[in-house]
Amino acid sequence: MDFSIKALDAKNTIASAKSGCIVVGVFENKKLSKAAKALDSAGEITAALKSGDITGKAGTTLLLRGLKGAAAERVLLVGLGADEAVAEKAIGSAINAAIKALGTVASTDAIIALPLEEVKGRDANWAIRSVVLAGRDAVYRTDAQKSKKDPAWAGPRKVALAVANNAGNKLALSQAVATANGMELTKDLGNLSANVCTPTYLANVAKKLGKDFGFEVEILDRKQMEALKMGSFLSVTNGSEQAPKFIVLKHKGGKAKDAPTVLVGKGITFDTGGISIKAGPGMDEMKYDMCGAGSVLGTFRAIGEMGLKSNVVGIVAACENMPSGRATKPGDIVTSMNGLTIEILNTDAEGRLILCDALTYAERFNPAAVIDVATLTGACIVALGHHNSGVFARDDEAGNALVDALMASGKATGDTAWRLPIGEQYNDQLKSNFADLANIGSPGGASCTAAAFLENFTRKYPWAHVDIAGTAWKSGAAKGATGRPVPMLTNFLIGRAG
Repeated sequence: MDFSIKALDAKNTIASAKSGCIVVGVFENKKLSKAAKALDSAGEITAALKSGDITGKAGTTLLLRGLKGAAAERVLLVGLGADEAVAEKAIGSAINAAIKALGTVASTDAIIALPLEEVKGRDANWAIRSVVLAGRDAVYRTDAQKSKKDPAWAGPRKVALAVANNAGNKLALSQAVATANGMELTKDLGNLSANVCTPTYLANVAKKLGKDFGFEVEILDRKQMEALKMGSFLSVTNGSEQAPKFIVLKHKGGKAKDAPTVLVGKGITFDTGGISIKAGPGMDEMKYDMCGAGSVLGTFRAIGEMGLKSNVVGIVAACENMPSGRATKPGDIVTSMNGLTIEILNTDAEGRLILCDALTYAERFNPAAVIDVATLTGACIVALGHHNSGVFARDDEAGNALVDALMASGKATGDTAWRLPIGEQYNDQLKSNFADLANIGSPGGASCTAAAFLENFTRKYPWAHVDIAGTAWKSGAAKGATGRPVPMLTNFLIGRAG
């Protein structure tokens, strides 16, 4: 779906706009939006409201054809809720309903003339992004590995937004499209089967991104990781036939002297649990255990397209977690890159074992901030469900600032997050009689002890951890990767770039 801006004014009116379909809003109090009023010269929209054909309740729709006084072939009425002070939730419902209804309209183009610049507490940037992400999600299909493809989107492929054609809105639109492209890459990677999306596959995707957008890309193999003494990361790879890959991308959009922001992604391309093997039902969904890595690559896809004027480093630690005669066993003790020894009490707590070495590696970039992203704990789903990602950081000035910025970016994009605690009390749960720390804590607060484990490897820079176990994919009938938290991360980086 291609998006553009169509400015309407006294000369180029909505009534004279030629289109397969124009989308306008109506309210529950029987009032019309400005755009709807401009198309209601013959009173047909008012009549539809009075008759009850559409109530104006947020998300309700009614398609009219051949409206008198309108050059468009069709006019789609969409309910905006209680009154003319358009609420965020109401416009969100209206946008989703409009996109869904457009999917049934046999037209090549459409104009969305909802009051996108009049939403309470939101700017046009938010509304434009909401339309673009909803539209792109509607046309997205998960049939890449099917011999017979799913039915394609049947609605308009060209969608114009009736907003002011100014520099701010143009920038908002281009950033929204870049974000959608990044999300699509993240979803594609997550949805691929694990026999295709291997660590080597992720490395090749990174190389292609480097070629397309000018990133510096470095791929470390097992021997290089051994030389770096990444004993914790490599312990996870012992049972797999797939070669591990440590992927580093560098986007140099800022000044040479500017310290970079570093994104670190967990890339377990399939997680059986290792010797601590998972139950069979639902194990197929463990192909999504690389969604942290996928979101880092998707975010780089987005900022590369934007040409973001900031320095950003991406680190992807990629491997499989498999059981075999060579696999790491519960009770084994390994030495991490920073020298701490780890007693592995459960081989299914493997994400933190690869991330800790990646977080130590991040030190070499003298980062302004490091954010790791991982489908780390099922306990985060218990705590927050599938609505919010979990965010963790030290309770200090730098950590609090990072969390505030990430949560604000999540709120701005609808890719929301919620802060959970860490601290010495959770570190105490990680004590081991035989090593410096254990890879799992005593019962209770499993998301917090996992984050506390990672914190041991991040004390030389500002750091935040984002647990996306509940937000990176959906199960059931809507099964598939969501592309989160690319919107939050992208918006966060835009903010840091000023």
